[in-house]
Amino acid sequence: MGKVTGFMEFERIEEGYKPVGERLKHYKEFVIGLDDAQANKQAARCMDCGTPFCNNGCPVNNIIPDFNDLVYRGDWKAAIDTLHSTNNFPEFTGRICPAPCEAACVLNVNDDAVGIKSIEHAIIDRAWAEGWVLAQPAKTKTGKKVAVVGSGPAGMAAAQQLARVGHDVTLFEKNDRIGGLLRYGIPDFKMEKSHIDRRADQLVKEGVTIRTGVLVGEMPKGSKVTNWAKETISAAQLQKDFDAVLLTGGAEQSRDLPVPGRDLDGIHFAMEFLPQQNKVNAGDKLKGQLRADGKHVIVIGGGDTGSDCVGTSNRHGAASVTQFEVMPQPPKEENRPMTWPYWPIKLRTSSSHEEGCDREFAISTKEFIGEKGKVTGLKTVRVEWKDGKMVEVAGSEQVLKADLVLLAMGFVNPVATVLEAFGVDKDGRGNAKASTEATGGYATSVPKVFAAGDMRRGQSLVVWAIREGRQAARAVDAFLMGASDLPR
Repeated sequence: MGKVTGFMEFERIEEGYKPVGERLKHYKEFVIGLDDAQANKQAARCMDCGTPFCNNGCPVNNIIPDFNDLVYRGDWKAAIDTLHSTNNFPEFTGRICPAPCEAACVLNVNDDAVGIKSIEHAIIDRAWAEGWVLAQPAKTKTGKKVAVVGSGPAGMAAAQQLARVGHDVTLFEKNDRIGGLLRYGIPDFKMEKSHIDRRADQLVKEGVTIRTGVLVGEMPKGSKVTNWAKETISAAQLQKDFDAVLLTGGAEQSRDLPVPGRDLDGIHFAMEFLPQQNKVNAGDKLKGQLRADGKHVIVIGGGDTGSDCVGTSNRHGAASVTQFEVMPQPPKEENRPMTWPYWPIKLRTSSSHEEGCDREFAISTKEFIGEKGKVTGLKTVRVEWKDGKMVEVAGSEQVLKADLVLLAMGFVNPVATVLEAFGVDKDGRGNAKASTEATGGYATSVPKVFAAGDMRRGQSLVVWAIREGRQAARAVDAFLMGASDLPR
């Protein structure tokens, strides 16, 4: 333990933001990370609890008290080694993970939690600056070939783990660049794509073959899913060419809102809107890009994807941005003794909200209204919850103006054609059916075909994707070699 009385002496230090007026002019990251002195004080607040609930609050089970202590002592090199022992890509989680570890922090029972996420962010940024993040190619090869389908955080983590134990890994991605929803779902102002690019370079140096623009199976006609594939490859071909196949695609099937007027122009899924801006930021030229310039934008869905639409719309120069949430407004502060160490329901205000957004809670869309085939507004109604059921509030109907409507209500399941191409059994939610049990873990109903990440568990967090990729890699390694030394 670093400083025994640190949690009593020092207050939580939040990472800073650049001014709103400045950051709205670009798509670069604007978070001001902790400097060494701030990180030292923040790490000193860690109590080194006898039972560190933060470890279990973190899906990848980061060894949080250890790296906190190392940062407090100034041993940054050991801190990144400790962090990398459980997390392949802490620069991803240090930027976009909601930090369930902090909700589980013992100090959070009656005080502000240790800023674990900000410390993680500081460690990995220091590691890259010092040149400590190096490729770790396998010393010997196994002669086994593994195909990983889907290059989001689950696929990247699995590919890296499998390559490091000597397997020949090919990472397939249907889009033109790897990264999955990190690349084409997360705005650059939350995570610049250079972080993915240098990890891709590391993967290649470790022996991973990356094939982009390759669609496994067939995309359904009329699909709204982002896809820039230039070639296709059949599931049968992968099963023939590889000793194991791991499916790690995202849950890209967006939840729709089938109410009258849904076919009007100007109503789009968030995943039609966000990827285009990321493509433009990368230097690509797009015809007919969806933009919010001068428009009254309504974002339906109160989660992170909706918040990303808010931030992007404001950078476009929207006339107004309103975000809908069908659930009632949660309390500003959770009842900590009742919720700790679990993830609490409370009002969360993102940096995008602070940039300009009207937030409407307990509201439902009944109809899209339009003129000449284009959306001009929404007919809404207030709702309340009684006995677990949503009930409309009588006399609360109103019409709100809208030139652009973005549907950000979450994702229901992976694109079905990938699973159907392999003949994999699906669970009740349309995900690949695969258990996480130690014996035969992550194996699907089809021999030598495995599934992990959103493909298996449905829409989830980046940190869960990394965990599943790592664990699935261990399962695939054990399947190929009879045993595995990879961490669970």
